[in-house]
Amino acid sequence: MKLFLLTATLMMGTSALAQQTVNVKVTNNASFNRQSVPVVIALDKYGPVASALVKGDGTEIPCQLDDLDSDGQFDELCFLTDLERKQTRDFSISLSQEGKPREYKPQVYVEMMLANKKIKETNKQDIYISSLTVDRDVNPYNQLHHHGPAFENDMVAYRVYFDHRQTIDIYGKYRRGLEIMQTQFYPDETQKALGYGDDVLWVGETLGLGTLRGFDGSRPTMVKDVEQRGQRIVSRGPLRTIVEMVDKQWKPSADAQPVDMSTRYTLYAGRRDLLVDVKFSRPVADLRFSTGIINVKNSTEYSDKKGIRGCWGTDWPVSEKDSAGHKRETVGLGICIPRASLVQELPADNDNYAYEIAIRGNQFHYAVSFCSDNENFGYHNADDWFSYLKLWKREREQPVVVKIF
Repeated sequence: MKLFLLTATLMMGTSALAQQTVNVKVTNNASFNRQSVPVVIALDKYGPVASALVKGDGTEIPCQLDDLDSDGQFDELCFLTDLERKQTRDFSISLSQEGKPREYKPQVYVEMMLANKKIKETNKQDIYISSLTVDRDVNPYNQLHHHGPAFENDMVAYRVYFDHRQTIDIYGKYRRGLEIMQTQFYPDETQKALGYGDDVLWVGETLGLGTLRGFDGSRPTMVKDVEQRGQRIVSRGPLRTIVEMVDKQWKPSADAQPVDMSTRYTLYAGRRDLLVDVKFSRPVADLRFSTGIINVKNSTEYSDKKGIRGCWGTDWPVSEKDSAGHKRETVGLGICIPRASLVQELPADNDNYAYEIAIRGNQFHYAVSFCSDNENFGYHNADDWFSYLKLWKREREQPVVVKIF
């Protein structure tokens, strides 16, 4: 009898350790409504987590577990919620050391592929990969389909070039939905006729949409002098996708001490904006950097001179000599950086609306966003786009309050 009681007690203790309940209160103190607000919970306090269940108002909602450092353990849980002005919502999270992550309908998609030039069949010409690292002076730009990872939600799609430019480029949609798996960023004529989206911006060597680069005292410089460069897919969904770019031993200038730079791009379901999180291997107050957006031809500019800048304009999405089969595209672009990092807003030139920035410490966080005039769900003139940018900045400056207990 004593043995039975001891065994039962041990089993109950093991069960208690295997599952924990976390209560979360999320408050929107702002005077405006919010949609698809990311709520992110660090898991380091809860021991190994194998699966999770999130409920709001007693109803299960999709969640996602992510292993950010590839050590085999989940580091973060995230879920999304809508919040009306001044609203508070309560959630319960059941964390378990057993099982596996629950499956939900994918709301994002990401792919990274090596091109196989010998095979021509539609959607069979490429080799899907999760990461790639190259040494100094190796440029994989033309060996990668769409030149780097491409990722999307049902509103927007992005890609990041795998070369010294590291440009953020964009793909605009006509209707909401996931489609990069089908078009692979380059729709054919049949797909275009069916209403699929397309590349909507020519970036060349400009800053594109918010690319982070060096600064030589007068203009942006490329991320050229590196010992090793890598890209990897950190997370594939279902609620967010994360792509990482790593530059080892980058020398932003000839006399600068080398520094490692890791840049993570996070796209959540139901949101236009792309979050950019940069981390250096040492404090970089001794260096200057630049970012900004391309000066779309004949574009109208918006700036509050305090860290947000945007434009609305129309141009070919490819070089004019390659414009056959394309039409001129109208887009709205935007970037929002912390005011504390702003050294100066550079005058517009033929290429960019750029910033010179200084980074205190070793981290820098900012965001970019865009729309295409093709959308049947978005913005169609400069005034409306700039109104969105103003509200977007307010959202970023007044984040929701998350309390865990």
